[in-house]
Amino acid sequence: MVNQRLSFGEKLSYGAGDLGPAIAANLIVVFQLIFFTNVAGLNPGIAGTVLLIGKAWDAVNDPMIGLLSDRTQNPWGRRLPWLFWGAIPFGLSFFFLWLVPQFSPDPAQNQTLLFWYYVLVAIAVNTFYTVVNLPYTALTAELTQDYDERTSLNSFRFGFSISGSILSLILALVIFQLIPNDPLRQYLVLGGVGAVIITLPLYWCVGGIRRRAIQMEQTRRETTNSAMIPIGEQLQIAFRNRPFLFVIGIYLCSWLAVQNTVAIIPYFVKNWMGLSDQAFTQVVLAVQVTALVMLFVWARLSAALGKKMVYFLGMLAWIGAQTGLFFLQPGQTTLLFGLAVVAGVGVATAYLIPWSMIPDVIELDELETGQRREGIFYALMVFLQKIGLAIGLFLVGQALEVSGFIKTVAGQPEPIQPAAALWAIRVMIGPLPTLVLILGLVFAYFYPITREKHAEILLQLAERKGAADPPEIQ
Repeated sequence: MVNQRLSFGEKLSYGAGDLGPAIAANLIVVFQLIFFTNVAGLNPGIAGTVLLIGKAWDAVNDPMIGLLSDRTQNPWGRRLPWLFWGAIPFGLSFFFLWLVPQFSPDPAQNQTLLFWYYVLVAIAVNTFYTVVNLPYTALTAELTQDYDERTSLNSFRFGFSISGSILSLILALVIFQLIPNDPLRQYLVLGGVGAVIITLPLYWCVGGIRRRAIQMEQTRRETTNSAMIPIGEQLQIAFRNRPFLFVIGIYLCSWLAVQNTVAIIPYFVKNWMGLSDQAFTQVVLAVQVTALVMLFVWARLSAALGKKMVYFLGMLAWIGAQTGLFFLQPGQTTLLFGLAVVAGVGVATAYLIPWSMIPDVIELDELETGQRREGIFYALMVFLQKIGLAIGLFLVGQALEVSGFIKTVAGQPEPIQPAAALWAIRVMIGPLPTLVLILGLVFAYFYPITREKHAEILLQLAERKGAADPPEIQ
């Protein structure tokens, strides 16, 4: 029987697999909307629609790739070939997202053509993001069945993920300072350098965990029913899994709050607080550095307190921070950074806890169906992650449009925003994410799989498979 504990090197290699996607996702969520409105010259509503269409494609893309990765037959296992072959197309499509082609001298026609260009590129980026990231996330459940080891494995994953988010912001700060007063070149260089950095760590991941992935895949083939259920029936079974529905609720609420806040923070810092472009990047850095530190603190506390309690504690801190941001006034810069740190304490649990719950849900599904179907479960989770991102950016874009937000025109002074736009920005930074996070707490309260329940599931699986050494009950 394969040892359920992973070495430090294996955990490090596994974690590296989320570095590139995290850099790409963070650059998109922090800079894409403001790039569209302030550099490419798109109206806010059109810019939000571009991002929503790209994510809507994932309703087809994610379940299909999840199913295909479940059915992949390869000496390296089911997941790693997707990372290996998808890494370079992922980097290339990301680069094209930051170009501003000039299609026509007529502004209206050019804006229409830019809209379709960015729609096509967004679809490509989302497709290849799924190609590398969905099989990668499904590896968590395949590399170990140990309840606490999965939390540890996810702490490495999200340690790299948050580090990638931090690195992306530092990269942007450096590039913007080296290339002052030229937004077109700034984002072109950012896209090019980012494309290289998001590609390379995926190959580190493949090389570092290939041997273990092959071993676990051999074990899975020997002990699991190989007959495949049609995708429609798989989706029905997944959505009948009650704990999975609660995890979906927890994750969607957490991620929607994250994406909404990160999307609106540039406008909040610049237009409400009256600070610089560098300041909003520093605020996001304060959140993510704190989240990186707290990730490992929460992982240790989870072993003692359980996943649900850790999530509750983190959410209470985060809700307090979002509420405080709504009441913040221009000039209270120190308090702004203090609230960013408090928010980071809670944001760490949004990364760690839902993804640590999913492998437990997959084992319950295996007990009920006799199949290991990581791909379809992680497809739904990755899809929800993207939907959270798309909805957040779309709502921000539409709210700014309706409230009368004035877009920046290249070469002209920064416009003074109307009171309605400033009010909309404050509502989206405070009350809106607070309500969503409270709903997430309700879902977490009803989540039923404890450490003891998970041990019972593994014991029943071991008995069914006739394992000589059933898993230790912790």
